[in-house]
Amino acid sequence: MMEVMICDHFRCSPLSILSSYRSSFSPSTRYPLSVPSYSPSFRLKPSSSSLSSSRMEETQETHDHGRSKFIDFPFVSAAQKNLMVELVSKLEDRFHSQLLPCTLPPDVQYYQSQTGTAQASLHIRSATDDSPVDFVLGSWVHSELPTGGSLDITSLSAYLNSSTDAPNFVFEMIRSSPIMLVLILDLPPRKDLVLWPDDLKTFYEDTQLDTHRQALERVPEVKPYFSSSLYIRSVSSPTTIMVRIVTENGGVERMEEIIRDHLDPISKQVLGIWLDHCACAQRDVGEAERAYLNKRDGLIRNKTIEIDLGSSFPRLFGPEVANRVLEAIKGYFTV
Repeated sequence: MMEVMICDHFRCSPLSILSSYRSSFSPSTRYPLSVPSYSPSFRLKPSSSSLSSSRMEETQETHDHGRSKFIDFPFVSAAQKNLMVELVSKLEDRFHSQLLPCTLPPDVQYYQSQTGTAQASLHIRSATDDSPVDFVLGSWVHSELPTGGSLDITSLSAYLNSSTDAPNFVFEMIRSSPIMLVLILDLPPRKDLVLWPDDLKTFYEDTQLDTHRQALERVPEVKPYFSSSLYIRSVSSPTTIMVRIVTENGGVERMEEIIRDHLDPISKQVLGIWLDHCACAQRDVGEAERAYLNKRDGLIRNKTIEIDLGSSFPRLFGPEVANRVLEAIKGYFTV
């Protein structure tokens, strides 16, 4: 079985558009890429005072069309699609009244390479000012590989703002073949857990998050996945689930069984913990802590643009499309 090279920086962002097989790209190939400055128009928060009724209807239509494209998850298996749809629905249902329509342009909500070998959907929703949520981001990427087969990535994440110090939520499934999958499921801390040991206890120990990782690793086909990047390891939580699943003996049917019987319930339980004990928990955050959170969040998000998306997007979609999409993403990642 051919090995897929997974980009070491995928944990920085749930939009981890990954490098393909080692033989697929020449190391000398370079694409010019400039990340444009933040344009606030991409992060418009619709309200009756700022938008006319016709503009609001247009925004809602754009949102609905983009969401239908995103929630379709057209290139993944039934078990993976069901899991993604249920996770998205569970998160949106909890914050329903707080989440605003997606205002990304249509050519950012869905985009593809000039050759048509790579296509993707991006769905980002900001939240109201009184919400602890900064924005929710979902995406899928499908890329045909020159060596045959495809790389399929589905992801969902939620970023909180500085009104709370609770961790964010990150979920990603990376499938390079019908019998190989990498799962990333984590609540990345937003504060140093050594300096704030109460956060370690509240968010990770008392919630027994590590039991879900332990349960998943008892499945024979599940093995730990270790990033070679020390930076990636440093921003992960101590209970992160980062595993590689290969079902060479059981084939596709066994992979679907593992997704349905193991990944599905564990992922929903972890999301439930995040919703109940992190995102919706009342937290007392002082001004000094808010400043710390804004600084740390900003550094990590900027690093995502710099070392992850800025290098992988041009390879898959070309510099023109990459610039357009990255400009929109940067608008949300700016703290």
